[in-house]
Amino acid sequence: MRRNLLAALAAGRDPWPGMHGLSTTVIPQLERAVIAGHDLVLLGERGQGKTRLLRTLVGLLDEWTPAIEGSELSEHPFAPVTAASRARIAAEGDALPITWKHRSERYVEKLSTPDTSVADMIGDVDPMRVAEGRRLGDPETIHYGLVPRAHRGIVALNELPDLAERIQVALLNVMEERDIQIRGYVLRLPLDVLVVASANPEDYTNRGRIITPLKDRFGAEIRTHYPIELEDEIAVVRQEAQLVAEVPHVLLEILARYTRAVRESPAVSRTSGVSARFAIAGAETVAAAARLRAAVRPGEEAIARPVDLGTVVDVLRGKVEFDSGEEGREHEILEHLLRVATAEAVREHLAGVDLAPLVDAFDGERTLTTGDRVTAQEVLDTLPALDPPDLYDRIAQRVGASTPGERAGAVELALEGLYLARRLSKDSGDGATIYG
Repeated sequence: MRRNLLAALAAGRDPWPGMHGLSTTVIPQLERAVIAGHDLVLLGERGQGKTRLLRTLVGLLDEWTPAIEGSELSEHPFAPVTAASRARIAAEGDALPITWKHRSERYVEKLSTPDTSVADMIGDVDPMRVAEGRRLGDPETIHYGLVPRAHRGIVALNELPDLAERIQVALLNVMEERDIQIRGYVLRLPLDVLVVASANPEDYTNRGRIITPLKDRFGAEIRTHYPIELEDEIAVVRQEAQLVAEVPHVLLEILARYTRAVRESPAVSRTSGVSARFAIAGAETVAAAARLRAAVRPGEEAIARPVDLGTVVDVLRGKVEFDSGEEGREHEILEHLLRVATAEAVREHLAGVDLAPLVDAFDGERTLTTGDRVTAQEVLDTLPALDPPDLYDRIAQRVGASTPGERAGAVELALEGLYLARRLSKDSGDGATIYG
């Protein structure tokens, strides 16, 4: 892994594809840990990409590697670690069958749960093999667990504090002496395994803790964080969201701003964090609303518009932990923060555009109706005439809108901005939104 990492960096290749916003903070620490050959633990709040970062370590392994066919521990034919494999090599020589393993097969991931046993992680005596006549102290009676089977690879333990303390103790010898102890038998196996783990910072995890001796065994403790730059937050959403309809960039930006506003809100628990999955689920919900509209209104493009943003509040409520004093106000808080995020996006994109003619067009009697079942063309057809007539074009240009669906969305964004600036009124209900 060290050799492959250094070669990638020397060649200018990115060894950490898909990791946004960590290049100057977390990634350098991770690279130093790999070069030093350290086991490592990632500490961070939920949804900071810890698991994804651990999985990218697989790319540093050789793509293919030989292994003795039938070996439980995937031993290298030139470096066997068990007595059984050494005996096979002595007996079969060059006729020993070899298999080739892809690097994806050399990564083992375990979600730590309280019911995990020592047998699962390290191994246990196999009573069936004892019943076959082998003596109890024979290494052949051992059924190996997850960690020994990860020999010549990576074993990742997600949510390490959830692992019972006695199981954490069982890992001490593996991580320091690289041997395993099973039922009083010590097997001196020179395991070549990288142990990596993820955890929430232990000062606020109420499910468990990482025992001090195990923390001492990890060579590197790396703190992760949420994306610092807005563009990195948007890039994460665009990369991870499975969108069933087109979601314009400005809507992804609003959802990213929304996520950051919720994350920074004093009403939200500071210890639990707001996962990147918050914005991802929001983008998928907005796309689903656009797809639904296209299904019930034939001829409509499946393109999300600002009117679809209202669908995310109810869906995302369960992803946020509020302080106890805010009980009963959760929905109100989330709606307010969504309005704040929308207003920020309007200021960012439409600053300098004089929207007074659009306000003047609503003379007290004229209104414009939109909603989750109103098509983009219906919105465009009911737009009031303006002076200058190119104002709609300038609004569309500012948000990068070209198709009818995108242009309708751009106008909706401008109307929503005017409402939030108290220059227009808005009445919502029964799936319709009326500006006037």
